[in-house]
Amino acid sequence: MPAVTTLRLGTPLSPSATKVMLLGSGELGKEVIVALQRLGVEVIAVDRYADAPGHQVAHRAHTVNMSDPDALLAVIDAEQPHLIVPEIEAIATDALAVVEQRGVTTVVPTARATQLTMNREGIRRLAAEELGLPTSPYGFADSVDEVREVLSRTGFPAVIKPVMSSSGKGQSVVRGDDDVQAAWDYAQAGGRVALGRVIVEGFVDFDYEITQLTVRASDESGEIETYFCEPIGHLQESGDYVESWQPQPMSPVALEASREVARTITTALGGRGVFGVELFVQGDDVYFSEVSPRPHDTGLVTLGTQRLSEFELHARAILGLPVDTSLRSPGASAVIYGGLDEVGIAFEGVDDALRVPESDVRLFGKPESFARRRMGVAYATAADVETARDRARTAASRVRPVSAT
Repeated sequence: MPAVTTLRLGTPLSPSATKVMLLGSGELGKEVIVALQRLGVEVIAVDRYADAPGHQVAHRAHTVNMSDPDALLAVIDAEQPHLIVPEIEAIATDALAVVEQRGVTTVVPTARATQLTMNREGIRRLAAEELGLPTSPYGFADSVDEVREVLSRTGFPAVIKPVMSSSGKGQSVVRGDDDVQAAWDYAQAGGRVALGRVIVEGFVDFDYEITQLTVRASDESGEIETYFCEPIGHLQESGDYVESWQPQPMSPVALEASREVARTITTALGGRGVFGVELFVQGDDVYFSEVSPRPHDTGLVTLGTQRLSEFELHARAILGLPVDTSLRSPGASAVIYGGLDEVGIAFEGVDDALRVPESDVRLFGKPESFARRRMGVAYATAADVETARDRARTAASRVRPVSAT
């Protein structure tokens, strides 16, 4: 058995500090920052807009266009972090490859994994064409005419998505030829960058979809091992999650298949940390959809359900610390939307929400609200998933965004 290297964690704001930089500092990044700080890590939060949720709790904050490689390299060079943790898609990934090649800073999980997963084309070709994982029928297109050519093979209905986007942005369903132009236009407006390229995915007639949170972390011997959380079921609207629950009931065959798919794709990506592997399940058959090399929005439910949330697991894994993926209780989460297009809104009804049994609320602190922007989440536990879902929905419904003026 190889010897385990003694891990050292320094003191923040001192020469011994262990420094981690988050690229993207939304609500998920904020929770990762808090988890890292509890372990004595100095954290630098970077985002494209000022006063992002993670900015509000980090040791230092920077507002940077992370799609600009020169601007990104400048802030990295100024801070000299030990670890870089990408939290969003709109990042100049080539710059991260340059940083990694220097051999001083580690990109989580790796620069290659970040490049592949930021682009739906890269990850789909890896999964389906190199690893042979089952997926929906698909094709890529650079024009409306090419979309129609792909649809002639995949058939209707189908989903059209920008190759680079997140949280359902630019994603729509086409059920016939009359929908194609509008779907193309919507994809162009919703993409993270102006690539113009889309993925066209034929439908899988699935029974449900899950997020299989997968953790690559050091075992007792210092080798990287793969660990799994209990599967998370979720409900989406327009490609964006609105509810999630854990555990999602599955047959033993489907559960084993989902974990084998998750193990295969995350092993190919490499590195350490939490991966959110999205899967379609039809009976005992499992189809790969997407993977995020970081905590997943549907995993907000783990704040209540697991001994260590996905954010604590990510913090531990990237630092080389032991992890524990055990479930404490069934639970569920429900999104709290902004409801208003306004800067600096307020919230009423939080007291009523917290009177729901076994419930809790997170308000993210985003400086600007939009009607369908995720501004918070309610989560709850119970003896069974259905009761937890009722509690989470009730708690979320009691939080009322209101104008601060």
